Parts: sequence; C-alpha cells; structure tokens
Amino acid sequence: MSDSDSKVPLQDLNAADAPPMVDDADRDDGVVSRAASDLEAVFDVPVQVSAVLGRSRMDVGELLKLGPGTVLELDRRVGEAIDIYVNNRLVARGEVVLVEDKLGVTMTEIIKAERA
Repeated sequence: MSDSDSKVPLQDLNAADAPPMVDDADRDDGVVSRAASDLEAVFDVPVQVSAVLGRSRMDVGELLKLGPGTVLELDRRVGEAIDIYVNNRLVARGEVVLVEDKLGVTMTEIIKAERA
C-alpha cells in the first residue's frame, strides 16, 4: 500500500440516521436495471480474492518442519483487521467472522487508491 492510498469507512446501515433502504422493485426510473445490464459484460470475468490474516518469514528448512498442529506466529495480533486483496491489489480491510460453522470475512473499510 502506498502513502497516497486513502481510507474510506463504510457507512453504518444500522445507525439511527442511516438512509432508508429502497427496494429495487419499488423503483420505476430504470436506473437499477440499466446499471445492472451495463455491468453484465463483466459478470463472468474471473478475479482472485485473498484475505490475508498475517505474514511470517522463515527459512525453507523451518517450513519443511511444519506439521499438523504447529503454531505459526504471524505479524498481526488477534482482533486486528485483515487485508483483503483483489487481483493482488489491496482493496479493503475486514474482520474474520464465523457464520454457521464456516469462516467468512466482513469488510469494515474500503481502501481507495488514488490513480496516477
């Protein structure tokens, strides 16, 4: 991440002053359906999404000694935000959540990079 990147917090939709949710079916101006059809060409474009919990450096010899149950010390603390990359580009930060016995990621912050 470069120094020119800025952080854009996500809006809290549970707040008392949050804007009312508008059901797309209630809209008759065609904006929603037009926007969706404009994006239809990119719906099948594959992207790689990575959620990085932390990083660690070690020699190859140490790596080969790792086995089931090995504890690996990462460069992040418990509860610290994780990085979310799309096509190897940092786009957001988030938190790990447990949903119905499966791990997931909740995005808490969008990282907006300035274009050169």
